[in-house]
Amino acid sequence: MAKQAIGILEAKGLITLIEGADAALKSADIQMIGWEKIGSGLVTGFFTGNVAAVKAGLDAAAAAASNVGTVTSVQVIARPHDELGKLGSWIG
Repeated sequence: MAKQAIGILEAKGLITLIEGADAALKSADIQMIGWEKIGSGLVTGFFTGNVAAVKAGLDAAAAAASNVGTVTSVQVIARPHDELGKLGSWIG
């Protein structure tokens, strides 16, 4: 089985992240695996699934979240290294 991609959406404000996460989860077959408060109002959501689904979901998330707030960053990591899991429990 292929390794799952990780998608990251960083936004200013929890409402902005929730709006984006809702759009992402409705538009693609992905799972939200967690979120973190970064500080200064920034929050980050983490998603997983196959590469194409994560990319599609985060595209939808960024568009929807931008309608209610500010998206500061969107990133898709196609094949994350196993050592990346040491950075946080949200990676698995």
